[in-house]
Amino acid sequence: MSDAIMVGQVAIRFLLEGKASGGSVAVFEFDVPAGARVPIAHSHDAYEETIYGLSGVLTWTVNGQKHEIGPGQVLCILRGAVHRFDNTRGADATMLAIVTPGILGPGYFRDVAATIAAAAGGPPNPAAIAEVMRRHGLTPAP
Repeated sequence: MSDAIMVGQVAIRFLLEGKASGGSVAVFEFDVPAGARVPIAHSHDAYEETIYGLSGVLTWTVNGQKHEIGPGQVLCILRGAVHRFDNTRGADATMLAIVTPGILGPGYFRDVAATIAAAAGGPPNPAAIAEVMRRHGLTPAP
């Protein structure tokens, strides 16, 4: 397992990178503290993202519909679906993400973390975050 990549308060740990699976799949765990600031709504056209709940509960909004995902529950986010998540509960949550094909890697999260760090404690530059997202195959929602 890789070291955690911190994107704000969210910790991401890659268990399997796409390059290790011949590009077929990437798998990572992520921890979301209660009330954490989370990524903006976005979509991706080149891969599906399947979420499996390990602990706690996240509220996922996919194409405007809310889904509560907790331990043992699964959500498949299809290509092109606009989605985001929130942890509005009083407990931290941990989820497993399976990306197929495995084209999203640690570089995306490291680039976002660097953009947030460049804000030196202030709000990150939304245009810079959007540029990182696009560069890695994510489309920020309007």
